[in-house]
Amino acid sequence: MPLPTTTLTRSLRRWAAVLSAAILSAGLLAGCGSSSDDASDGGAKGGAGGVFPVTVEHAFGSTEITKAPERVVTVGYTDDQAVLALGIKPVGMVDQYPNPPGTTPDINTQWPWVKDKWGDARPEVVMSNGDSGPNFEKIAALRPDLIIAVYSEIDKAAYDKLSKLAPTVARTKAEKEPFSAPWQDNAVHIAKALGKEAEGKKMVADIQGKLDAARKAHPEFAGQTAVVLSWYKNSVAPFTTTDVRGRIVSGIGFKGATEIDKIAGGKFFTVLSPERIDLIDVDRIFVINDKADQEALKKFELFTNLPAVKEGKVSYLLDSEGPAVGAAVSQGTLLSLPYAIDEIVKSVGQQE
Repeated sequence: MPLPTTTLTRSLRRWAAVLSAAILSAGLLAGCGSSSDDASDGGAKGGAGGVFPVTVEHAFGSTEITKAPERVVTVGYTDDQAVLALGIKPVGMVDQYPNPPGTTPDINTQWPWVKDKWGDARPEVVMSNGDSGPNFEKIAALRPDLIIAVYSEIDKAAYDKLSKLAPTVARTKAEKEPFSAPWQDNAVHIAKALGKEAEGKKMVADIQGKLDAARKAHPEFAGQTAVVLSWYKNSVAPFTTTDVRGRIVSGIGFKGATEIDKIAGGKFFTVLSPERIDLIDVDRIFVINDKADQEALKKFELFTNLPAVKEGKVSYLLDSEGPAVGAAVSQGTLLSLPYAIDEIVKSVGQQE
């Protein structure tokens, strides 16, 4: 998920607000079956499909979905993409990456891996990155019959409010900290809520096969430790090995920097003080930022003095700009992962 938007790091928005109180969303699940555009509400209705009724256990209890949902609202940062992958266009979603002022359409519907799926549909924004929680009034107005809150840190109070509007599925029961569940678990969790668990498992298996193929093709990765980081608030901010970015890197064969997990204290990232720059003294570094922040990081002497940086073992992945490889990696969804895996492996090859 994204770090909150700041003047210095406008491109970091998709990594989830400072994780203190800036992200109450609800999402990664939705309707099922085919979909059709509904210009009147900016989204699309879902068609019949899936196996129902189904009961989904989650962090706040269990939710029964009796029939195929037709109006799905996603409140998790990337839940809309799992729903799209499984054949339905949410009528409401989180605005993870704010658009440049005065521009349309919403950048979150224009990524290379989702654009064709959204088509002309324009979902309502029910929460923006950095908000303290979803807009319950907007969600109610959309008349949802299912709310997905999986890649989200909504609490029990927010869940209870959402549940009064429609059946709501929260993050997985096994997830100890928000945003720490494996992407595979989130995808299957959502698919089950849509009555398409078997289809979700098949899609997960296909992506896992792609990760396995990359690892097999590059056995040299196994001997290297790698970290994914960003430049955030004038500091180096590495992601943990349990965050989706860390899981992708380890998925293609690299070893994770587990010492970062210890100081992150359960969060999906941490901001390093200058004296702890040693934690990113690794063999390979992946930087996810847009151009301005990449350039700022390159002027940070403690970073530029690291052996990996001096040896050119750094992949600079643009976040929301250009090919938006960083966004694909950070989202880590059924739709973005195939693109992310190809591009991150390619970025390493370009340095060899």
